[in-house]
Amino acid sequence: MATATSKATGPWSRLSAAEAAVNRAVAGSRVGTYFKLEARKSSFTKELRAGAATFLTMAYIISVNAAVLTDSGGPCTARDCTPVVATANNSTATTPPGPECTVVGANPGYEQCLARTKSDLIVATAVAAMAGSFAMGVFANLPLALAPGMGANAYFAYNMVGFHGSGPIGYRTALAVVMLEGVVFFALSAVGLRSRLARMIPRNIRLASAVGIGLFLAFTGLQAHQGVGLVGASPSTLVTLTACSDVDPATGACLSGTMRSPTFWLGAVGFLITATFLARDVKGSMIYGIVFVTVVSWIRGTAVTVFPDTAAGNAGFDYFKKVVDFHMIRTTAGRVSFAGFRHGNVWLALLTLLYVDVLDTTGTMYSMAEYGGFVVDGDGAGGGSFEGEYRAFLVDAGSTVLSAGLGSSTVTTYIESTAGIREGGRTGLTAITVAALFLASLFFGPLLMSVPPWAVGPSLVLVGAMMMRVARDIEWGDMKEGVPAFVTMALMPLSFSIANGIIAGLGVYVALHWYDWARHGYAKVSNALDERRNQVAAAAGGEVGPATAQDVV
Repeated sequence: MATATSKATGPWSRLSAAEAAVNRAVAGSRVGTYFKLEARKSSFTKELRAGAATFLTMAYIISVNAAVLTDSGGPCTARDCTPVVATANNSTATTPPGPECTVVGANPGYEQCLARTKSDLIVATAVAAMAGSFAMGVFANLPLALAPGMGANAYFAYNMVGFHGSGPIGYRTALAVVMLEGVVFFALSAVGLRSRLARMIPRNIRLASAVGIGLFLAFTGLQAHQGVGLVGASPSTLVTLTACSDVDPATGACLSGTMRSPTFWLGAVGFLITATFLARDVKGSMIYGIVFVTVVSWIRGTAVTVFPDTAAGNAGFDYFKKVVDFHMIRTTAGRVSFAGFRHGNVWLALLTLLYVDVLDTTGTMYSMAEYGGFVVDGDGAGGGSFEGEYRAFLVDAGSTVLSAGLGSSTVTTYIESTAGIREGGRTGLTAITVAALFLASLFFGPLLMSVPPWAVGPSLVLVGAMMMRVARDIEWGDMKEGVPAFVTMALMPLSFSIANGIIAGLGVYVALHWYDWARHGYAKVSNALDERRNQVAAAAGGEVGPATAQDVV
């Protein structure tokens, strides 16, 4: 019996002994000393496992961010469209393409440009996440992973640039706005004003902004262009239930077969898979539904295939079969242009991005620091501080500048870092491990390029669902707080603009509070004047009082 037990446990014992030896060697080395492995009660292998857990939970951002930003059209314009060739009366005429060629599926040249843009943005997303996470680990020694953020990317794609360039700001100018926002954020972080700005924004507006952005993302994930196609346009009710077998490619309006879209039902299965794993707190929950739907969609000859028997489908399948391929960014990097800064929309976008970044990144970073036990004073909600805080803020802002240079949107600290912290990650080695895995993902572009929108849509909906949790902390019982919060969160999805929600919410907040502020200010001035009059009277009484008393005597 003893022999059997030793045989059964022998390999595991040797493995554990080898792991312990590695951990002791690293802990005693310069690496272990620099990252404070012993001081933070961690180990090398634990940090590796924590980094893998964090990467697994946030790997979805590679395909999701690229898909969202590609909806803006990127650098693609009508000039990339294939000219229209028409034959009449035995003569052939070539017509220059017009703006209508940017409609979904309308022009092969434009679609090819979008495919190149998506490939570039996949690489840009991975590189920004890799560089940001590596810098966070090396310079701040914190187990926090960075990547282009959800919410900011949606604002960039759908509000700033607009779907296929239909918005008020061009792609190149929008990248300049993101870069300038990163520079301003870097300066604010360098002088220590970042957390103070976060505290200046009314708490209920901060919470409502997170909820509103979540609703915005969920609404995006339910639409046809970047989601499962459950909702679409309606001439009578503006939006309606669709999931149709045949839709208008330009508007998403249903043409026939409501609730008969096979890709919708496949996306619904992916939604249930992801939601089930989230409910059971399974590591990497967000990725499983995407993987399942994507793999099923890779099967050719089905109603849900992402490779239909068309010229574009065949070309996509040929690229997919490479599996491993390193793609160099060709169209999105270095596209920054400050030429359009004379328009007011640009400055509104800059302020909105700053607002969102102050709320999202600063709040998330403090929450993660508190969760990991790094907060050394204060309440951790913007009022405390944590080890490596100053460098962490600088890394975050600097990563946004790099991301804009690559053609992507604002970089932020990811809440998914809790997965690694939960696994015991306490040092920058966790973030460095995440960076190494993002580096490895750069070599699997053909697979990441072949993720369909009906696989991405459910993750957008579920990210929105997770952002709803802060709604319970809004002071709904006080209408002066509840009404501005509701306006903020309602207008973001209903006007399809994050900026509109923020502006309206702050405007209503000021309108409902100005009287109280004025009365409070008047009371303070009045009290100060009364105190001053009393001091003058007391001083005057002190001067004449003795003389009067002497006269009486």
